[in-house]
Amino acid sequence: MAETTMQMTVLAGLDGIDAGDWDACACPEATSGRPRDPFTTHRFLSAMERSGSVGPGTGWQPRHLVLRNAGKVIAVAPLYVKGNSQGEYIFDHAWADAWQRAGGQYYPKLLIAVPFTPATGRRFLTRPGWESAGISALFQGAVQIATENGISSLHINFCTETEAKAGVDCGLLHRVTQQFHWENHTYADFGAFLAALSSRKRKTIRKERKTAQAFGGTIRHLTGPDIRPEHWEALWQFYQDTGRRKWGHPYLTRAFFDIAQETLRDDVLLVMAERGGHPVAGALNFIGRDTLFGRYWGALEDHPCLHFEVCYYQAIDFAIAQGLARVEAGAQGEHKIARGYLPTRIHSLHWIGDPAFRNAVAQYLEAERRAVGAEIALLTDFGPFRKLVTPD
Repeated sequence: MAETTMQMTVLAGLDGIDAGDWDACACPEATSGRPRDPFTTHRFLSAMERSGSVGPGTGWQPRHLVLRNAGKVIAVAPLYVKGNSQGEYIFDHAWADAWQRAGGQYYPKLLIAVPFTPATGRRFLTRPGWESAGISALFQGAVQIATENGISSLHINFCTETEAKAGVDCGLLHRVTQQFHWENHTYADFGAFLAALSSRKRKTIRKERKTAQAFGGTIRHLTGPDIRPEHWEALWQFYQDTGRRKWGHPYLTRAFFDIAQETLRDDVLLVMAERGGHPVAGALNFIGRDTLFGRYWGALEDHPCLHFEVCYYQAIDFAIAQGLARVEAGAQGEHKIARGYLPTRIHSLHWIGDPAFRNAVAQYLEAERRAVGAEIALLTDFGPFRKLVTPD
């Protein structure tokens, strides 16, 4: 069809687009199973908005891009006007400080991402067959919005490696950071995973699991209809405790957990540690087509090694049982390496309007990429897996 039939619109919320039209771009594969990325689905992003976790007063103002061709939605992008850099996990606070000390106005900025969710996935969402035209139009539309409104910058966080390469070809700045992921090398069970580790690490993990499971209760996996409102209430208590200790205040509202009970249960794995019939700790995970995404952990009681068990080892158990390819355990945490989670490159893209500021950031990112690459190589070499001995 002729490119002149394309039209871009900007939505102040996901209630302005049919869920089927959005998901036809965000997760077309879900017609035959789970979405690859549960976080870009209409139901997840809508839950953010309906719950008030994003929107007025949060620093996240939705301005989603929708591209139509002859009236049919062919591409979308979750775009936000950001009044701060909270809840992003690709940290640009130093950039903001430098620009503002130089007399510039860094905020507001534009961000294409999933709020509060450090998980890699497609950010330029297109119907199959519209990838090239859709991605190009979405990027050009976002840059045009930034330029016309005098906005300092546009950021695309936790994009795929393929998108990162395409963005570099379009002149965007490429940033590389790292997370720690567990890869499933077709392990038959947890014991097979342990067999791939060095003897010392195997002993340490067995000891940690034994210590954790001696907390005096049971650990359960809950998905779909097994999840009940009282489980979300317990998780809210855990989330508040963790949020106060890490961020000062939780990003998600209590209403998000009620909406999750209505619309997100089938995407969720809750790992609940219960003692005397009462939850004492738990972890919230989201289930993708080939990945388990660890999101939040919390506890009302302190028990040795229970964090490692509920967050990391139970996630590995579930991934092996379900035949998932990997577990992404969220942002940061070099302590994950000893538990089989190895450093993995994370990609983001950045457009900066001011040429001088752009050049300064570009130089920084070039040095940062080298440093991250060297660190990943070093951490991987010191990982827990057995070293293969090759003959001379």
